[in-house]
Amino acid sequence: MYTAFAISLVFLGCCSNVVFLELLVRDFPGCGNIVTFAQFLFIAVEGFIFESNFGRKKTAIPLSNYAVMVTMFFAVSVINNYALNFNIAMPLHMIFRSGSLIANMILGIIILKKRYTVSKYVSIALVSLGIFICTVMSAKQVASSSESSKEAGFWSFLHWLVGIAMLTFALLLSARMGIFQETLYKKYGKHSKEALFYNHCLPLPGFLLFSSNIYKHAALFSQSAPIEIPIIGTTVPVMWLYLLMNVLTQYVCIRGVFILTAECASLTVTLVVTLRKFISLIISIIYFRNPFTVWHWLGTLVVFIGTLMYTEVWTLFSSEKKQKKKD
Repeated sequence: MYTAFAISLVFLGCCSNVVFLELLVRDFPGCGNIVTFAQFLFIAVEGFIFESNFGRKKTAIPLSNYAVMVTMFFAVSVINNYALNFNIAMPLHMIFRSGSLIANMILGIIILKKRYTVSKYVSIALVSLGIFICTVMSAKQVASSSESSKEAGFWSFLHWLVGIAMLTFALLLSARMGIFQETLYKKYGKHSKEALFYNHCLPLPGFLLFSSNIYKHAALFSQSAPIEIPIIGTTVPVMWLYLLMNVLTQYVCIRGVFILTAECASLTVTLVVTLRKFISLIISIIYFRNPFTVWHWLGTLVVFIGTLMYTEVWTLFSSEKKQKKKD
């Protein structure tokens, strides 16, 4: 029952989080900084109260070791959200971030000197191919949308390429952060709740670099259309409501993944997260009517087949059937 509860949290929190994020960036594409800041602030406050006991609890991992991890986590979060400013459609954003397997394998080979089976390399090749197909088709859409002027089309495409470069960099940096976090956990033990708190608390001063952008979008949010909230009997600007729901659903999503990681095998977590991404993609395409061609669908299918192959889900299921026959 606890596992089912965790899975429901992941689907409810993560899928609805994507919806509210798209509602925000649809009207204000440059609002990534205020969204990231609000998410960090909420999780930091919650962690300060319940995890660090108002700063009285001693850390299991020395604070000095969090410095590098926090810097990388802050950069990854800001860059991923800020990339939406560069004509990156939400479906492509989600598909591109599925390339974490590729980044993890590349850095694992380079840094940890790991070696993988042939099936792993094939699965990564499929994921790479799927992302390549979706990226190329999205590039054609960006180019065709600016056909009225060759010069405008060139700058629009260049703008889009900057966004793709940002997502690629964030993908590699996220994989490097995962390796660094793995080495910390081996040395000091797993303390994911503590890491979650400090990853969101320590970077907060860094948002001073984006204070003007955050203030600008806070003012724009305040000028958005009012919406009535029957529960409290008042009206609030609709963009502030979307931001609040985005923050709350982000927290539900993170907590669900945290519980699932503690209760289930890593394979189960991977399958749940992969299926969640697929459902989020479907919602984004249908509800927000994002352009998605047959080639996009093909690329998406190839990505998910590659992901499932990487987790060796078919091997696991066949071994379970054999075990049941023996029993």
